[in-house]
Amino acid sequence: MVKVTVIGSSSMDLVVTASRRPNKGETVLGESFKTVPGGKGANQAVAAARLGAEVYMVGCVGDDSFGKEILTNFKENGVFTDYVEPVTHTESGTAHITLAEGDNSIIVVKGANHQVTPDFVEKAVDVIRTSDIVLIQQEIPEETVEYVSELCHANDVPLLLNPAPSRPISAEVIAKVAYLTPNELEAAVLFQNKDIHEALAVNPNKLFITEGKNGVRYHDGEQEVLVPTFTVEAVDTTGAGDTFNAAFAVALAEGQPLKEAVRFANRAASLSVTKFGAQGGMPTRAEVEGSL
Repeated sequence: MVKVTVIGSSSMDLVVTASRRPNKGETVLGESFKTVPGGKGANQAVAAARLGAEVYMVGCVGDDSFGKEILTNFKENGVFTDYVEPVTHTESGTAHITLAEGDNSIIVVKGANHQVTPDFVEKAVDVIRTSDIVLIQQEIPEETVEYVSELCHANDVPLLLNPAPSRPISAEVIAKVAYLTPNELEAAVLFQNKDIHEALAVNPNKLFITEGKNGVRYHDGEQEVLVPTFTVEAVDTTGAGDTFNAAFAVALAEGQPLKEAVRFANRAASLSVTKFGAQGGMPTRAEVEGSL
């Protein structure tokens, strides 16, 4: 069993399903409303645990009803919460999700996730140093991502940075991470002076660009490789990217070859969209291996 530490956001997803999105100034009738645990960090932690990893979450929740539900959900999914702290001076993070026309639109309110500072993460240094891989995203402060990149680099712990939501990242941070997994829009923000092919060529076996239904593209040091995804009937695409990143991290920590690790992650992500909720469709290890 590999040891995975996830540093990032935890939130409650408030999900509305509708036939279409409202135009500016317009009201439309929704079809359903649900609350489900989410947040990119929490999603990745749950996904990795379901795939058989020993997972430690590092993050903050509010001292409120959402925070209690988030902690309970971690424990029910086998995620260790030794480094998840309820904070009393702010609310839990929330994500306001509209599902319409076969895709999702999301507004994130950081709340307690803004408290995942370098000082807070320092409490988890021992578990980070002994991890097989660390995952981090960008729903927490920018300085925390920088601190973790330095910490992992100094301790020879591979760091997978999922640069979402999109924001520029310094060349120093990119140099220190082992794996970088933007989608096409995020890649355009990260590499504004390069096209995708140039960016891939100068970051071989590090930069993995997810291209939705087309698959995942990377450069193996000799040529570009496109690993195709799997075609499924999508019910809810929320959390597909988080499932990919978690599965990719687990496969890498296990020592799977890069192309096979991407294929494993693609399969996990494709299975995740066949059910409702960011975490609702996240598959078990048996489900992924049984469908490959």
